[in-house]
Amino acid sequence: MVFSSVIFLFYFLPSLFLLYFLIPAKWLSWRNFALLIWSLFFYAYGEPTHIIVMLASVVINYFLGLAIEQERERTGKYYVTFLAITINLGLLIYYKYAAFLVGSWFSLLGTSGTLPNIALPIGISFYTFQGLSYLLDVRSGKADAQRNLLDLMLYIAFFSQLIAGPIVRYDIFAWQVRKRQESGDLFASGVRRFIIGLAKKIILANTLGALGDEILRKPAGSLVTATAWIGLLAYSMQIYFDFSGYSDMAIGLGRMFGFTFPENFNYPYISRSITEFWRRWHISLSTWFRDYVYIPLGGNYVSIGRNIFNVMLVWVLTGAWHGASWNFVLWGSYFGILLLMEKYVWGRFLSHLRRPFQTIYMLFLVMMGWTMFYTTDLSALSGLLRNLFGIATPFWNKQTVYYLYQYGLVLLLSILACIPWQEILSSSYQKRIDLNLQRWLSHAADLALLLLLVVSTVYLIRSNYNPFIYFRF
Repeated sequence: MVFSSVIFLFYFLPSLFLLYFLIPAKWLSWRNFALLIWSLFFYAYGEPTHIIVMLASVVINYFLGLAIEQERERTGKYYVTFLAITINLGLLIYYKYAAFLVGSWFSLLGTSGTLPNIALPIGISFYTFQGLSYLLDVRSGKADAQRNLLDLMLYIAFFSQLIAGPIVRYDIFAWQVRKRQESGDLFASGVRRFIIGLAKKIILANTLGALGDEILRKPAGSLVTATAWIGLLAYSMQIYFDFSGYSDMAIGLGRMFGFTFPENFNYPYISRSITEFWRRWHISLSTWFRDYVYIPLGGNYVSIGRNIFNVMLVWVLTGAWHGASWNFVLWGSYFGILLLMEKYVWGRFLSHLRRPFQTIYMLFLVMMGWTMFYTTDLSALSGLLRNLFGIATPFWNKQTVYYLYQYGLVLLLSILACIPWQEILSSSYQKRIDLNLQRWLSHAADLALLLLLVVSTVYLIRSNYNPFIYFRF
């Protein structure tokens, strides 16, 4: 089940609201139990068998957390911690990478054989990292081991962030399970955020995804340069609005039930460098690798050679996290190299450029990275790059004009939606607008969101195209 579906919007969510808010607020434990039961159903609806994997992971981590807390008191002992890391990563490697590793081994040896047919449990990358966050926070002393199995299960299985994040750190979630403050204002804020995310996903991401797929799946010989760039632009916008929209919905749903989750996207396409881009894109994943891999390896407080190794290791792992395919490893390595180049080679020069040139630089390199993310076949990647750079390819044709005519408006709207207009306008005009006008504008914005919800629902009901890119991760 996904948020952008009829069954979620019209059946799952209303029934949960009815039960949850019928339970008195003072009975928070029972409200948590209702959230847990509905979350398990949410996952089981799409993964009736693999829910056992997720539940087993929770139960194992529950006992490992208790053991790690005892081990923490014995200085220098890490046996249980290593066991915990091995079990969690072993589970992820088995389900996500076994077939890839066996296939790569066959290729290396120049032989063939039967690849293991292992179905990938939905969301395993996300809930594995959340489980590791819990165990490592207990080990470091940032959190105590959870004594209530159901509370730990709610942390891992909460439907709002179970399938595709954001990856919520345990120390952020733990206190909210028992002490969160629910309010009408927070609920309304969550509804607004959910509607914005739904519109991003349904109206922008789905429309642009159809365009990107139609163009980028064409044989390289049939694409002209301008059309290839339209396809790449559409895909670049799709992956942003697809995932940021889902994150907005997750954050909004959390607020409806009193939880405050950290931001996962912060207008990344206005960044002025690749370094800034990764501080704004998929923030929960970037900070997870920073706090649990990069800093334990020494962070910035090591020699240049060791730092280069640390950065490349983190980014190879980041790429591999996204999928069991060499194109993701290439994609991660590409960004690792760019980050190192900005740090040690051209970062100072870049900082002296005017902002428009900095953003153009960032967008070009990010879009080149998306070509590696989209194409799993390296020969297809080579063909796409030849099209993009006009190598033995005409610049445009009638098909280019057709795509601009049909999709020009939604492409323009998507570009405008990448800019933080609310921050710009509020900083410029808030002090000049009187209180009554501010209230009127607030009501007008709510009416606009209501209209956006209606339009999104119509799009959802009428369209059969509703992919979710990060579902496979």
